[in-house]
Amino acid sequence: NRSAIALCCNNVQHFTSKHIVIQHHFIQEQVEKGVVELYFVTMDYQLADIFTKALLRQQFEFILSRIGMKSMSPITLKHLQEEEGE
Repeated sequence: NRSAIALCCNNVQHFTSKHIVIQHHFIQEQVEKGVVELYFVTMDYQLADIFTKALLRQQFEFILSRIGMKSMSPITLKHLQEEEGE
C-alpha cells in the first residue's frame, strides 16, 4: 500500500513506524541499492487477491492469465487423470 511504500522510501523516522523490527528494513536497503523498485498497484491488479478473496469470474480469469495458471473443469481434470493412468 502507499503507506508502506512511503515508509520504505522516506528516511525520516516516523513515530508510528517505531514498532517495525530491524529485519523489515531489508526492503528499504534493497530500494536504496536499486535492486528493487516499488510501485503502487491498484486494487484491480492485486494478483494476490486470487489467494485471499472471493472474486468475480472476470477478475478471477484476469489474474489467472497473469500468473500463468489455468482454470479447468472437473470433466477436464478427470480426462487428464485417466490419460495419466493409461
